[in-house]
Amino acid sequence: MENKIGSYEFVVEPFHTDFSGHLMLSVLGNHFLNCAGFHASERGFGMGTINEANYTWVLSRLAVELTELPAQYEKFTVQTWVENVYRLFTDRNFAVTAQDGRQIGYARSIWAMIDMDTRKPADLLTLHDGNIVDYICDEPCPIDKPSRIKLGEGQLVDTLTMRYCDIDINGHVNSIRYIEHILDLFPIHIYKEKRIRRFEIAYVTESYFGDQLTFYREQSCDDEYHIEIRKQNNEVVCRSKVIFERI
Repeated sequence: MENKIGSYEFVVEPFHTDFSGHLMLSVLGNHFLNCAGFHASERGFGMGTINEANYTWVLSRLAVELTELPAQYEKFTVQTWVENVYRLFTDRNFAVTAQDGRQIGYARSIWAMIDMDTRKPADLLTLHDGNIVDYICDEPCPIDKPSRIKLGEGQLVDTLTMRYCDIDINGHVNSIRYIEHILDLFPIHIYKEKRIRRFEIAYVTESYFGDQLTFYREQSCDDEYHIEIRKQNNEVVCRSKVIFERI
């Protein structure tokens, strides 16, 4: 079991906090991605190995639930493990532990491995003779799986052109940058009165440097919002759900 779960320690740097002095959700999301990379690399199916075969990992869905976020200079631990492996997707979970040992958050994610030329999914069960399944772990993750996010009419709330800082090593908009742009759709007074209890994002297609993205938001109930990001041709790039609760 120990070999199946990766455990990684972090400290909250001052430039990783928001105005409240707590870790920003987008930075935590980046830590999740790094931990996924560390965990996969240590077990022979990381980016370095699969890139040699012209494949790369792509995040498809992410759902995060938090009871709190660590404060500036606090240490915290992120654990990650593989819950399931299917032919085209794998489920990877995360747990966040505060420096005093309390569990303060969990996350569920879905990943695909794609061919870097065709952008089509690869068969995970043939990777390394299928030994990725050896790392499937039954560690519990007590939050709901990512849901199907629906947006009705939606209100146009922002338009952004993707620039240099939005682009990642794969040449498209970094998955974490979408999270940052989504969180920026809400006025600061909301973050002073409330905190994010659950955040979900589902990636539909890639966007690139120079793309003009439009952001549509719909409030489904008092503290729940659905967001859809579209390209200039109205193609959906990703959808998100943000659920707040009063502090």
